[in-house]
Amino acid sequence: MGKALNGKNLGKGFSQRKDGRYEARATINGVKIDLYDMSLSKLKKAFELKKAEVLRDEKGVRPNVTLKDWYEEWFEKFKVPQLKSTSSIKSYNRKTKNTFIAILGEKRVKDITQINLQVATNELAEKGYGERTIREAIGVLRECLDIAVINRIIPVNPCVGLLVKSTYTQHKRRVMTHEEQDLFLNEAKSSYYYEAYAILLLTGIRIGEFSGLQWQDINFVDKEIYIKRSMSTAYIDGTKIEELTTPKTFNSFRTIPFFGETEDLLKSWKKKQAEIRDKMGDRWRAKPEFGDLVFTSTVGSPVTRYVIAHDLTKIVQNINLRELYKASVEGRPPKTFERLHPHAFRHTFATRCFEKGLDPLFIQSIMGHANYSTTISYTHVLDDTISKEVKKAGNFLS
Repeated sequence: MGKALNGKNLGKGFSQRKDGRYEARATINGVKIDLYDMSLSKLKKAFELKKAEVLRDEKGVRPNVTLKDWYEEWFEKFKVPQLKSTSSIKSYNRKTKNTFIAILGEKRVKDITQINLQVATNELAEKGYGERTIREAIGVLRECLDIAVINRIIPVNPCVGLLVKSTYTQHKRRVMTHEEQDLFLNEAKSSYYYEAYAILLLTGIRIGEFSGLQWQDINFVDKEIYIKRSMSTAYIDGTKIEELTTPKTFNSFRTIPFFGETEDLLKSWKKKQAEIRDKMGDRWRAKPEFGDLVFTSTVGSPVTRYVIAHDLTKIVQNINLRELYKASVEGRPPKTFERLHPHAFRHTFATRCFEKGLDPLFIQSIMGHANYSTTISYTHVLDDTISKEVKKAGNFLS
């Protein structure tokens, strides 16, 4: 960072010469910029204009632009305006900067070939990056280089036909059986979040939508829940970032009718929340920018996926401890209650909907699925459902 003659910091690229003139220097896309002026303010304006001119390059010819420089320009001008939150911007950016940009960033865009990208892809796999991580990074890079083609920086996009070593193993969706659901709800009655869990099972909302739900989104007259926003939660550089954003996709804006005991559970939770808020007084930590959240902790903070995941771990441990004791008394092997994650409630809700014979298009609308195929995929989740259907068929050959 340059300094003035009096020792004052002038900022990156700026300095003051002995004759009193200020100097601004930089190299962008291989083009050197070196400007002087007795007025620092005038110099800064001229410097920004010159940098913009170099980046714009009115002839459309940028033979020396590196992948790193082009990616940063593309990301700031094209991608950032499309992203919804600080956490999503940083997460999206990290996918490529830590992978392909780290390996090929100093190479000129026009010199990058498909072979270069394939070698980089193989290198990432050897370093232990997962298949999904690599494919997501390729997707971002492909977008970036598509714009490079449009801007005549390169004639074709080399980011095509890349082969990624498959590490895919099919993971079965975690869906609670009816027996597991009863066990869980019975154990969860001792949890502060009992009503919250039951509402998740009755609505199928995503955990971000659950965290961002406000009381104004609950219509007790028409008995409906409006999904209008989502809470984005992430830890970035060790700091927890919470932001209200719009839902995941256009289809995510939706109305969910009250099923079963939803109304009673919401009223019970509202009463519990009001009582603890009054008890906490000035210690209530609700943030005004989040509005009147439906689901808050015992101190008023948002109930995010981290809070739910932590509480679920304790509930599942208690279920397994009870089962271990019961099995030892009965002299049989214990049945393990598998780990639950917050999204399991959404999977379970969708499966219950199909079990009850609800129309698939109706299920798609209340789930907020963008693709019908995602909704239909729930028709084959439960093993006991499969077994029942097989028994119905009987012997095809008789």
